[in-house]
Amino acid sequence: MIIGTAGHIDHGKTALLKALTGQDGDRRREERLRGITIDLGYLYASIGERDLTGFIDVPGHERFVHNMLAGACGIDCVLLVIAADDGVMPQTREHLAIVELLGIRRALVALTKIDRVEPTRADEVRRQIEALLTPGPLAGAPIFPVSSTTGEGIEALRAALIEQTAGEQKRSEDGYFRLAIDRAFSVTGSGVVVTGTAFAGQVRVGDELTLSPTGRSVRVRGLHAQNREAQAARAGQRVALNLAGERLAVAQISRGDWLLEPALQASTRRIDIEFTLLPSEARELRHWTPVHIHLGAQDVTGRIALLEGECLAPGGHVHAQLLLNAPAHAVHGDRVVLRDQSAQRTLGGGRVLDPFAPPRNRHRQARLAQLRALGGDTLEDILPALLPSAINGLEPTLLARQFNRPRETWRLPDEALEVATRLGPRLFDRGVWDYLEQSLVAALQRFHEEQPDELGPDRDRLRRYALPQLERPVFIALLEQTLAAGTVEASGPWLHLPGHRVRLSDDEEALKARLWPLLSSGRFDPPWVRDLARDLEIAEDQVRNLMRKLARIGALQQVVKDLFYPDSTIRQLADQILLIEQQSGVIRAAAFRDQIQLGRKRSIQLLEHFDRIGLTRRFGNERKIRPDSALALEAEFR
Repeated sequence: MIIGTAGHIDHGKTALLKALTGQDGDRRREERLRGITIDLGYLYASIGERDLTGFIDVPGHERFVHNMLAGACGIDCVLLVIAADDGVMPQTREHLAIVELLGIRRALVALTKIDRVEPTRADEVRRQIEALLTPGPLAGAPIFPVSSTTGEGIEALRAALIEQTAGEQKRSEDGYFRLAIDRAFSVTGSGVVVTGTAFAGQVRVGDELTLSPTGRSVRVRGLHAQNREAQAARAGQRVALNLAGERLAVAQISRGDWLLEPALQASTRRIDIEFTLLPSEARELRHWTPVHIHLGAQDVTGRIALLEGECLAPGGHVHAQLLLNAPAHAVHGDRVVLRDQSAQRTLGGGRVLDPFAPPRNRHRQARLAQLRALGGDTLEDILPALLPSAINGLEPTLLARQFNRPRETWRLPDEALEVATRLGPRLFDRGVWDYLEQSLVAALQRFHEEQPDELGPDRDRLRRYALPQLERPVFIALLEQTLAAGTVEASGPWLHLPGHRVRLSDDEEALKARLWPLLSSGRFDPPWVRDLARDLEIAEDQVRNLMRKLARIGALQQVVKDLFYPDSTIRQLADQILLIEQQSGVIRAAAFRDQIQLGRKRSIQLLEHFDRIGLTRRFGNERKIRPDSALALEAEFR
């Protein structure tokens, strides 16, 4: 368990920890000379229980609130320290606000320095404390009058701390390991050491981890958990890790960096949160206000974009997007605290909803509905509300990072459907997937009614026509399902409903009968559209339109503009290409030219056409038959 102090400067936080544990803790030379805590101090002690308890001593001076925040992010229980002579002071209120914003709900209050005041003054300050806590989530927290000098009340406070540790709720060890780094230093003979609080998961000696946000790979050479050498550490413990990595140096690691399992590595600069502005603020918060953002042990500047209105009144709640000036790491449920641009006061804070927020459409109602769905506590709570609005599905790998939940630990709702796409699986609501399939079929029916002379669109045209909002991999997965079910059929590249066929009019049949002998007699060198129109003494457009219609129904194939080959001739040319590869192992333009007795330009045009329809694949100046080509497989059986 990690216990952290909070309170105004010179209210006796460090002295109280010494009285409780008998230890001075980790004090720096400058702190000893000035008699105040400047940075985070750490100590580990047994206060009566079997295991060591970790204590974080935070600075109380207003100039060092950023250091206080770096330590407070990892504590389980707060020890709020208020001196009986001063009473409630400005940093008391700010530290309490920060504790509440960080979601810490376990607290004890130490009313210190009671040996310096009369009992009536101690009672007066007790009432101040009760009034301070009453409006918030820590109302009713027990108050212990103590003196670190005489020892009065220390045993009662120690007993209460032991009771807190006995009722400790362990953090989840199911997620991937993540640790917020608050110190990095070098140890002679060992190398780089980092310390911090483990937020989730477990780590063992020998594990490969990633430093975020740089993405650098490191290996755990050794570790201490709760100040004891160990082979493994888990969520909720203070951990020191001896790291090894190629040219790794302390200068490359900063407070606020994270140590993560590689699966979690994905830095971000946009984070959607639910935000609360402190009621103590004197004025409303404006959209696009510059702020300091405290996330884990990191302090980064940025701006807050309000997603519901241009301003927020004190005490108000809103969905907001944080735009960071430096990359950060976060998962759903992490707590953030915002301070003003000059880092003089705490503005408010909230909870991370989406660490990978979109840059566009953030104000739209559909996006706000997603954020409201993300307000749940667990993935299982959120998925039933989130899936119906996910028209392109949800990526499991992204969800695993967003919630720090490995895929094997999920319990999917009954209405969830996992669909395989070319870019990996997607999760859909079954109702949404059925709706998409029905929309595709209905759109294809409309297309046939609007374009009766066309066999059907190709898949890209159909996506633009039917479901332009779908990402291409999702649309292809949907189309493949309808093709497998027979709901949609394909004739070459053209897609159509079963039974739909393009039929020529009587005039078109008559013109085809005149054109076809000329096309067939040309064999590998059929006439161009202009030549056909001239020979038949009809308009070029009339010939061109019929040829295109015949191409749509598969009777002809257009090699280049205004040059059409009968499908049977194309198959004969394919046989020639297959023969060349059997003889030479590869297909070269010169060999193909000699085989069909045409010029180089026409030969290249035909070869490029075979590339497009999937018979061949080009490698520099050579080509080979694609092993999965339907045209090649068909030729084997002719």
